[in-house]
Amino acid sequence: MESAFFRSFYVLFFIEPSSRRVHVTTSTRHPDSTWVTQQARNLAMTFHDEGIQMRFLIRDRDSKFSASFDEVIETEGIRIIRTPIRAPNSNAYAERWVKTLRAECLDFSLIVSEAHLDRVLRTYVRHYNRARPHRGLGLLSPESTGPATPVKNVPEIRRRDMLGELIHEYSRAA
Repeated sequence: MESAFFRSFYVLFFIEPSSRRVHVTTSTRHPDSTWVTQQARNLAMTFHDEGIQMRFLIRDRDSKFSASFDEVIETEGIRIIRTPIRAPNSNAYAERWVKTLRAECLDFSLIVSEAHLDRVLRTYVRHYNRARPHRGLGLLSPESTGPATPVKNVPEIRRRDMLGELIHEYSRAA
């Protein structure tokens, strides 16, 4: 991700393939194995607090994913699967999420700092997980409780704008 001042920022994210739920870490300008390992620790604590049980983690073969990263993940009982060499389609969920993030959010934003990028990503991921419909989930969001119940009379709808009117969320007015 390039900022308005031509600085590169890097973000580590995790996707639950079954629910399409996304978890995003904080951004950095200098990713290294220490940073990636710390993000894995933070994610493991989040999973533990929320009671999420993961069976495996698919990751690429980047050198930033060191033995310490693998150790943190494996101590949580998660099996690590490395993507094959020169097989870009093997991590299709991640590639699709990056494309969606850029098309719906980052292509229309001028990011000025790490803190600004973190705030934009937190807001977008909250929208993505709670309100954005997904075709693969029957037009439900990853954190939805079930399909919407049909109504006889259309209630008054309220629109909430987010990220400077870039994203709109709709709900019934109280």
